[in-house]
Amino acid sequence: MRAANYINGVWAPAASGQTFAVLDPGNGEIIGHVPDSGADDTIAAIAAAEKALPAWRARPAAARAQLLRRLFERMMDNVEPLARLLSRENGKPLAEARGEVRYGASFIEWFAAEARRVYGDQIPASTPDKRLQVSYEPVGVCALITQWNFPNAMITRKLGPALAAGCTVVIKPAEDTPFSTLAVAALCEAVGIPAGVVNVVCTNRPATVGQALCESPAVRKLSFTGSTEVGRTLMAQCAPTLKRLSLELGGSSPFIVFDDADLDKAAEGAIASKYRNNGQSCVASNRFIVHEDVCEAFAERVAARSRSLVVGYGLDAGSEIGPLINDAGKAKVARLVHDAITQGAVVHVGGAPADGAGLFWPPTVLSGIGPEMDIWSTEIFGPVLAIRTFTDEAEAIEMANETPFGLASYCYTENLSRSWRVREALDFGMVGINTGMISTAQAPFGGIKQSGMGREGSRYGILEYLQMKYTCIGV
Repeated sequence: MRAANYINGVWAPAASGQTFAVLDPGNGEIIGHVPDSGADDTIAAIAAAEKALPAWRARPAAARAQLLRRLFERMMDNVEPLARLLSRENGKPLAEARGEVRYGASFIEWFAAEARRVYGDQIPASTPDKRLQVSYEPVGVCALITQWNFPNAMITRKLGPALAAGCTVVIKPAEDTPFSTLAVAALCEAVGIPAGVVNVVCTNRPATVGQALCESPAVRKLSFTGSTEVGRTLMAQCAPTLKRLSLELGGSSPFIVFDDADLDKAAEGAIASKYRNNGQSCVASNRFIVHEDVCEAFAERVAARSRSLVVGYGLDAGSEIGPLINDAGKAKVARLVHDAITQGAVVHVGGAPADGAGLFWPPTVLSGIGPEMDIWSTEIFGPVLAIRTFTDEAEAIEMANETPFGLASYCYTENLSRSWRVREALDFGMVGINTGMISTAQAPFGGIKQSGMGREGSRYGILEYLQMKYTCIGV
């Protein structure tokens, strides 16, 4: 457990000497204190990354791949301590935290292999005295800004392709969960990734550090995961230097259940999609759109399964649902649920705060949701499963697409033709058919519309950190 910035291979406090506390959302206890960095610390980290770039970029892809492979192995050797640290600062149950660490490590493993597969092209020339080539080169220094809901996987999903491509990085972790990122940086140091290649700047003043990263001409790319509102701000701040951008922003994922669906499978998929990280996921199902003929049966199934889930502290044995991340998150869930109930929503399970103090909210299933309710148009980011009914396929598609967001979407049907029609009609970057779990290292992760731009993971993910160079050679 490191509690310092990591800049140019040195663990150091903020230049100001200021720190801030990181809290365990499960019990409110202080886990530790980390530097409250400012613009000066950020500029120093950028300078370190810029200095380290030429040597790292020139290192053969096979050598970068070997270091990434060692990082993957070291992460897998340390799943338990990494998971316990993650659970303490994020709140998710330990079993789920272990899963996240393994998932996060899978991106390092994937991009260790992809480092060797950055191929170019030979283009046939129109005259015999020319040779035309296309090659790919690393973008340069990259700023990586991550969220708190997946503090391990969010960073490895960005760090893996950046390092594989030959870029150096400055990471700003979320103020709620900096320790998981610092732990990954410590492992980078342990496996021999050179000083300055990976830099981490902690802060409780994200706007200050974010602005410094955006305004620096030395930073050539920004990769951000977070809200659409903050994404717009960062995009505007990056405009004067015309940075490359990858933005993974907000979502409002529809989960459609047709009358021909396997309801048992649909219910299990709904539970997996909705309650992962206590609903605090950008790809969590947000709007359940269920055919009127099967709504009651579906609601009974998900209510029964929700009722059986164990709410508790993340490190306690058997816990399946942990706390929300902070007071604001809990207040938002309470407001949305209260608004829906007062406007006629039916409560099948939950609907009120869990007994006792803390940031816990029990799994909640509501039906009778209408378009006038705030819960229908707001990203819930909590363990609330809200159901609205439809009558035919066209209406379901219309409901699903009536959002400015376009990240993930889900559909359950046993009709093959319908699955293809719905997949093509859904205006989202990712579609899950008869599954509630779609994320994996080898598949592209990202959205369209106001859910952002760019892709993470897969063979497409490394292209986000590469720029194309065309060479015309006279012979």
